[in-house]
Amino acid sequence: MTATHDHDHEIADVLVVGSGIAGCAAALQAAREGAEVLLLTKATKPDGASTDWAQGGISTTRGEPESLKADIIAASDGTADPDAVDVLVENADDAVEDVLLETLEIEFDETDDGEFDYTREAAHSDYRILHVDAATGTHILRPFLNHIDAHDRIEVRQDTAALELITHEGRVHGVLSDEDPTGNPIFAGTTILATGGIGALYTRSTNPDDATGDGIAMAALAGADVADLEYVQFHPTAYDGADPFLLSEALRGEGAILRNGDGERFMDDYHSQGDLAPRDVVARAVETEREATGEVVLDVSTLEGAFAEEYPAIAEKCRDRGIDGDEIPVAPCEHFLCGGIDVDEHGRTSLDRLYAVGECSRTGVHGANRLASTSLLEGLVWGLRAGEDAAGLDADPEPVEAPDLRNSDPDLPERFAAEKSIRLKRTMDEYLGLERDPDEIARASAVLRRLKGEVDAYIRTRTARDLYELRNASVTALLIARAASENAESTGCHYVVEDSRDDSTAEQPADD
Repeated sequence: MTATHDHDHEIADVLVVGSGIAGCAAALQAAREGAEVLLLTKATKPDGASTDWAQGGISTTRGEPESLKADIIAASDGTADPDAVDVLVENADDAVEDVLLETLEIEFDETDDGEFDYTREAAHSDYRILHVDAATGTHILRPFLNHIDAHDRIEVRQDTAALELITHEGRVHGVLSDEDPTGNPIFAGTTILATGGIGALYTRSTNPDDATGDGIAMAALAGADVADLEYVQFHPTAYDGADPFLLSEALRGEGAILRNGDGERFMDDYHSQGDLAPRDVVARAVETEREATGEVVLDVSTLEGAFAEEYPAIAEKCRDRGIDGDEIPVAPCEHFLCGGIDVDEHGRTSLDRLYAVGECSRTGVHGANRLASTSLLEGLVWGLRAGEDAAGLDADPEPVEAPDLRNSDPDLPERFAAEKSIRLKRTMDEYLGLERDPDEIARASAVLRRLKGEVDAYIRTRTARDLYELRNASVTALLIARAASENAESTGCHYVVEDSRDDSTAEQPADD
C-alpha cells in the first residue's frame, strides 16, 4: 500500500482516478519518477474501462509523423490544434515502443514473415495501425493493469468512486470517495482524472454502462475550464439490435462495404473516400440510408480474408445474436467525446494541481471529429506526460478541511436514479444526437436543468454512487447542450439543421 493513512484520511503523492490506458500510463510514469501513487477506479474488472472495449487498434506513425498529422487534421474537418497534434505524432512511436512493446510485451498481430500486420481504418491514408485481432483494447489493458498492480509504488483500489474534488484557494487537494458515508477524504499532491467518456448519457453506446462523465462533471463543478463538448462522435457501424456492439473500422479498412436496404453500395455518393470517409460523414450517411431504405448492412463477404478467421471476436458476437451470414445490420451509436476538460500539452487543467487525460480531457488533438485508432494513442501519450509532470511538481500533499458527505436521510425512492437516467438518455437521444436543431437544443437544456435540480435536491441528503453518477451525467449533459447552443456552425460531429416540424407538432421529451 502506498497511500499513507492518517486517522480519518489518506495521503498520496499522486492520485489517479480511472483505470483505462490513460490512467494506467499516468500511474506508471509517476511511479517511474519516484512518486507514491494511488489509483482509484469504479471498475471491479477490466471491462469496466472503455479501453477494454477498444477494437481496431492503436495508431503509430511508422516513421512518418507528418502523414499521420495530415490525416488527423483532415478527419477533424480542419479543427484539430496543430500544436497538440505535433505532441501526439512526435511522441507516438516512442510511447508505443516503451510501454506496449518493451514494458508490457504486447504481442500484436504479425504477418507470416514475422513483421507487424499493420491495418488501415477509415480516413487513414496508410496502413499504420497495430492491433490484436479486433480486440486490441483487451489485449493491452489487462496486462497493463497487472503490471501496475504489481508495482511497488502503485496501489490500485477497485470498486471505489471519486465523488467530489477537494479544493481550497484555487488548488485541488484530492477527492472525496464513496468508501464510507462521510466521503473518506483522500489527499494528494496532484490529482489526475482519467475517468473516460459519456456513453451512459445515451441509450445506445459502445461504452461501459458506468461511463457517466464523472471527471468532466467534477472538474467543471470545481471551476475547471471545459471545451469542445458539443463534439460527440457517433460510430457509424454498431450492431443494429439489442445489446449493440462495435464493428471495427478495420473491417472496412480491409474491404468490407456498406449497403443499404436495396442492396446498393452508397458511400461513394457521399464522400470521395467512400466507405473509408471520416466517421462523422459515414455515420450521417448510414442514418440517412436507414431512413430511406429501411436498413443498412455491413457486407463482410468482400473482406480480403475470411471474416471468422480474421476477426474471430466480432464473428463470435455476431453468432451470439443469430447472425451467420455475410451481412450484419448496423446503425450509428454514441462512441467518443472529442471535447472535455481543457488541458495543455502535459495534461494540466486550469486548476492548480489537477490534470486530466484520456477521453475526459480535451487536448485539441481531435477537434470536431476523431480519427480512428487515435484514442488509445492519445491516452498513452498524455498519460505518460501527465504522470511525469505531476510527479515532478514537488507538491506535498496538504490535508485541508473537506466537506462531510454524511447524510441524515438514507432513504431514496427505489426507482429514482433509474427513472431519471431514462429521461436523460431519451432527451440526449432525441435532441443531442447525430443532428441538432437550435430549438430542440433549447428544449433539451430545459429538461436537463429540471432533472439536475431534482437530483441536487436528493444529493444533499444521501451519499450513493448511483446518485452521484446521475448528478455527473446531468451536469455533463447540460454542458454538452450549452456548448451545442453556442455553436451555430456545422462542423465534424456537431451537425446543425433546422427542424422541419413546427412547434405544435414537434415531439416533446417526457418530463416525468
